[in-house]
Order: sequence, then C-alpha cells, then structure tokens
Amino acid sequence: MLNLETAPGAAVEITAWDIVLWGVLPYVMVVVLVGGSIWRYKYDQFGWTTRSSQLYESRLLRIASPLFHFGLLAVIAGHFFGLVIPMAWTQAVGMSQEFYHFNALLVGGIAGVGTLGGILLLIYRRRTTGPVFMATTKNDKSMYVVLTAAILFGLWTTLASVFEGEHGHNYRETVAPWFRSLFIFQPDIAAMASAPFSFHLHTLVGMALFVIWPFTRLVHAFTAPLHYLFRPYIVYRSRDRDRGPGQPKRKETAGASAARTTGTPARRGWSAVGTRDRDTRNR
Repeated sequence: MLNLETAPGAAVEITAWDIVLWGVLPYVMVVVLVGGSIWRYKYDQFGWTTRSSQLYESRLLRIASPLFHFGLLAVIAGHFFGLVIPMAWTQAVGMSQEFYHFNALLVGGIAGVGTLGGILLLIYRRRTTGPVFMATTKNDKSMYVVLTAAILFGLWTTLASVFEGEHGHNYRETVAPWFRSLFIFQPDIAAMASAPFSFHLHTLVGMALFVIWPFTRLVHAFTAPLHYLFRPYIVYRSRDRDRGPGQPKRKETAGASAARTTGTPARRGWSAVGTRDRDTRNR
C-alpha cells in the first residue's frame, strides 16, 4: 500500500486494486476497443449494422430514437468539456466555478434525463412489439443493460452534486486530471482513488461499455452516415400522363420525342433520358 499526496496535507492510500483499476484497466479497455473494432470490420462487415427494426414499428421509434441520440450527443459534449478542458482554463476566461457548476448541472441534467427517457422508450418498444422483440438477441439485451447502467450512474453523480451543494465533490480536481493523464501514459492514480465511490462506479461501467462496444450494434457509431448531410439532391421524375384540353403541357422526354418522330407508340412507364442504347433502339 502506498501513500501519495494529491494536495498539500492530503494523503491518499493507493492499493493494488487502485493500480489495476485506474492504471492498467483503461489501457486494456482501449486495446479491446481498437482491436475489437478492427477485427469486427475485417471479419464481420455484413454484421456492422444497427439491424434497424423501423419496418416493424415506427411510431415510438420516431420519438425515442431522436431523444436518445441527441441527448447522448449532449452528454458526450458535456463529458468532453468537463474532463478534457482544465479548470484553470475556464477560470482564466472569467468563468467562475459556481457558474460552471450551475450550467453543468442544468445542461447535464436535461441531457441525462433525455437520454435516459430515450433508452427506456427504446427498451419498452423492443419488449412490447412482437417482431422487434423476436429480433432482439442476447447480445442486444446485455448491451442495453450496460448502456442503461452507465446513464443511470451518470445521473446519480449529477444528482448527488445537486443535493450536496457547496460541499459536493469537484470531479474536475480528481477524475478530470486522471483522465487527461492517461493520454500521456502517466496515470494519476492517486487523483482517481480520492474520488467518491459513485464516480468510481460510473467510470467502471463506462469502461465496460467501451469494452463490449465493438461486439454489439453500438459499433455502427463509428460509421455514422455523415456524408448524407453533404450529398447532392436526388432528382425524381414523374410518369408521363395524358393531358386533357387546357392543361399545361409537360416537357417531352427523349423516349416520347423519338416515338413521336418514328410513329411508334411510346411504352408506358419510366422513360430514360440521354441513354444512348435507348435512343438508338428507338430510331
């Protein structure tokens, strides 16, 4: 057992478990996450999908899916702001700890409740809709349990900060320095060991979620179709219909023009435009 100081006059006892959990396990998690994702992409590309069940039920899905996904994006942004940006930086730009704490609780609470509501609606839909439930695998059930637990424990830490008020734990002095220290391969185990049990539990469940990530449907997040936002418009053409007297004349297609020239009747259905073999055949 080691005694390490995290602040002047404050000593933290570091056990072997602390070294394993906060000094070794994070890197094991990263290896499994990266290696598992590479393996999944190489050997299971056809399984790299959400296995969408929208065809079975869409009414609840239209509510639950945006609620969960947009709430999750806000949660991720909040974690990034709280863990990656040092407290000294926000204080340097004039943001007091009280103002940061209030906004973190307000925005984080709303995002957490929205994410939890979305995942609970998705679970309810999956359990009560017969075809969706039949398409649910044991892998999916395990994923939902871990994902819901991570959200619940995250909300727990947020609500605990509300009820504790000024005496609440400041994770930006413990969890955040430990998180940043992992990127320089010098994990600040003492800082994480001094955090309350609720933060330990939330962190462990979060790491468990990333460990199973490559082997569940969550892997689709790595290939989100962001290119849809930048793709060109899709142009649709309607069928040619006979126009009565007084109705505006529709622009003539290439197939109809060729049929009118040669005297052959135009075939019903879609007409190709600018297709060389079709134009040649109609001549």
